[in-house]
Amino acid sequence: MAEIRNYQARAAAGTRTDVAIDEGLRAYMIKVYNLMALGLAITGVAAFGTMMLATTNDPAAAVATLGNGKMLTSLGAVLYGSPLRWVVMLAPLAVVFFLSFRVHTLSVSAAQTAFWGFAALMGLSLSSIFLVFTSESIVQTFFVTAASFGALSLYGYTTRRDLTAMGSFLIMGVFGLIIAMVINIFLQSSALQFAISAIGVLVFAGLTAYDTQKIKEMYFEGDDVLVAGRKAIMGALTLYLDFINLFTFLLHFLGNRE
Repeated sequence: MAEIRNYQARAAAGTRTDVAIDEGLRAYMIKVYNLMALGLAITGVAAFGTMMLATTNDPAAAVATLGNGKMLTSLGAVLYGSPLRWVVMLAPLAVVFFLSFRVHTLSVSAAQTAFWGFAALMGLSLSSIFLVFTSESIVQTFFVTAASFGALSLYGYTTRRDLTAMGSFLIMGVFGLIIAMVINIFLQSSALQFAISAIGVLVFAGLTAYDTQKIKEMYFEGDDVLVAGRKAIMGALTLYLDFINLFTFLLHFLGNRE
């Protein structure tokens, strides 16, 4: 009887531990998703606000007119028609590298501030999509991306299949995409752009599932508040990048051009 009671006590303790881990993991993942969602909201507000300031319907206030009839203010001419556009495009990349290499030395509040700054800079960079695509198609593509991302992330969270091998292959695909995009800056090939967009959708769809699984496996119940906070921010940044890239590649398929 004593052995039975000891076994029951150990089983109950194991159950309590599993429940604690499940609750901790759930709270950790919710924090990751909340941070990512807030980053996307900042990006959306920054992109829309920049577009409103950079374009005008008043010919008297316009300093430049694009081929599709969009009129730019002086701010728009500087952002989209001067060498400053390269700074706007590359600034988010600089912040990503900064966070990736320095997050272990930052406090949670400093890392969050860097993430919010990155999200705002990304919004500034993405504001140019309003000059190319209609607002309706941008909104539609966003909701398609959100639904796809949610399904893929749920798969990555719930599957018992190890996605490590697939993730390594997809990361190599990202480098291939970057090389192809740089080449196409000079070639300006519509066929190559179509191929890049198609492959990009597939690559970042797979990475969404892989990264979700990786973020889940990074959780450790024994982490202190500082380490757990840093992990959550880097997890949010990773999923944010997956979402943004999936959105931009899908936009080339679903977006209606001005």
